[in-house]
Amino acid sequence: MAPKEKKDTKKGPKPGKPNAKASAAAKATLRGVHSKKVRKVRLTTTFHRPKTLQLSRAPKYPRKSIPHEPRLDAHKIIINPLNTESAMKKIEENNTLVFICDVKANKRQIKEALKKLYDVDCVKINTLIRPDGTKKAYARLTPDVDALDIAATKLSIV
Repeated sequence: MAPKEKKDTKKGPKPGKPNAKASAAAKATLRGVHSKKVRKVRLTTTFHRPKTLQLSRAPKYPRKSIPHEPRLDAHKIIINPLNTESAMKKIEENNTLVFICDVKANKRQIKEALKKLYDVDCVKINTLIRPDGTKKAYARLTPDVDALDIAATKLSIV
């Protein structure tokens, strides 16, 4: 008599039939990741390039060896005071000082330069470009300061 075959006592799925989870995973791997590619719906007729990462610059060396000195400091802005007859009349009657200034200087810069050089506060500055190409500035001083006194002491033009 032939010996009897031993029966498999282990429990589990039979080698012929895989379980449901494993078959789903096998199908997914066969299908691949990009099988359900959906086309994006465009709602406008214009295409806008998407924003990407913009890294800040990290230079290896400075492009300038030393910083540039200010192009217009107080001494470059105000060239000289004017002491013509009409300027003297402005000093006496209108409490106004007259200066020749740099052409590139604006009213704010002229006002700050007068404050720095002569310690005078201005109510307002009027400017004009003369026919010879220089800039003339009329500096109207505050009522508490006398322009004639400033012209005599600090400018020494009277």
